[in-house]
Amino acid sequence: MADQRDAYGERLPRSVGLLGAVAVLVGTTIGSGIFRVPATVATRLGDPTWFLVAWVLGGLLALFGALTLAELASMYPRSGGVFAFLEEGVGPLPAFLFGWSQLVVIRASALGAIATIFAEYLGYFIPLSPRAVQYVAALVILAVGLLNYIGVKRAGAVMNVATVAKYGAMVLLVLLAFGSGTGDAGHFASNGTGFQLSLMGTAIVPIMWAYDGWADLTYMSGEVKDPNRTLPRALIIGTLLIIAIYLSVNAAYLYLVPISEMAGQPLIASTAANRIPLLGGAGGAMIAAVVMLSTFSSVNGSMMTSPRIFFAMADRGLFFKGIARVSPRFQSPSAAIWLATGLGVTYVLFNNFQQLADKFVLGIWPFYIVAVVGVFLLRRRRPDAERPYRAFGYPLVPAVFLIAATFMVVNALVTDPVNTGITFAIILAGVPVYLVRGGRKAIKS
Repeated sequence: MADQRDAYGERLPRSVGLLGAVAVLVGTTIGSGIFRVPATVATRLGDPTWFLVAWVLGGLLALFGALTLAELASMYPRSGGVFAFLEEGVGPLPAFLFGWSQLVVIRASALGAIATIFAEYLGYFIPLSPRAVQYVAALVILAVGLLNYIGVKRAGAVMNVATVAKYGAMVLLVLLAFGSGTGDAGHFASNGTGFQLSLMGTAIVPIMWAYDGWADLTYMSGEVKDPNRTLPRALIIGTLLIIAIYLSVNAAYLYLVPISEMAGQPLIASTAANRIPLLGGAGGAMIAAVVMLSTFSSVNGSMMTSPRIFFAMADRGLFFKGIARVSPRFQSPSAAIWLATGLGVTYVLFNNFQQLADKFVLGIWPFYIVAVVGVFLLRRRRPDAERPYRAFGYPLVPAVFLIAATFMVVNALVTDPVNTGITFAIILAGVPVYLVRGGRKAIKS
């Protein structure tokens, strides 16, 4: 295939419109987190007021990040998204470390963790052994890899349908919960537990696992139509839709299940659904089906977005050139997709859900922080650069994001130094790799 590039230097066809972009963001973000994380947050905070405040703060953190990165997305609508933003804003080393961390731990762990939840809930209908769960999860990753290999349009069509279906199912759950008559508004009353800043910071970490995906759309910026307008709008609209449904679903959980009981219910969605009389004995099956749909859609969204990071690294000379291959038949980044698929399958066959989740959490947030720092640096270094969208509330919104996100990361390092330290060590292990592989090469424009 001829190396034909558009005005931004991209070789992949721009076929994703606004609705498709919003569907990718929403579909990728809503995975397993909203069905698992609330119980963890309830355990850590123990008070309904602080429980809801934590979800609001997490939503605002994601929104402030989206409002800020939207400026960079409109300036540099390149494959790789955050990778490109880091390269332009702060330089090639942070960009390489972002790609490195995605390659060796973050993205494969995410694919494996989400696919594992799909397989676990399939076990509601078909009994599966722990090993069988891993095999099913691996098959899901393979199937989604094949779907994406044959083209972003087909994968996008599946994503659109699945996103509408699961969002609609969650809205229905909320309506049925508040219309059931079996809940209690008294569950929202504070029990007098005092506020602890460090505890709130600890609770925010799993919440950001649930919200993670708000920036994933940027990874496929090189395939979005009219990117200067579409990307900022999709980032903001999609993030607002996520916040709205997450706050509504958590309020529904709390209405049906008191905070003290929620803390002991890791499958809180099923517990809540079983308390809706209209669903009868079908509540558990309904939630299992919704979770399977949600996680399949999220795996598909992750496969639509994350291989573009590896593609961008290779296309810019920071990774093996063969990974930048574009399928002549399907016009997809085929080698990058199969690399992500292979890594996801490998991880899921040798790790359980908790091990996968532990490898993912906090690995990506240092890069979000550095990318937002890049907004300030570019405003100073390139004040006259074209900015089709300028970050809303600049400099206050980006500054609040930086303060809150930095506190979350530092707090995690203090409260869980071993796991957080291992994550950071894996990231920093990319420095010598960069010096050998990428540091000696000029990045191609």
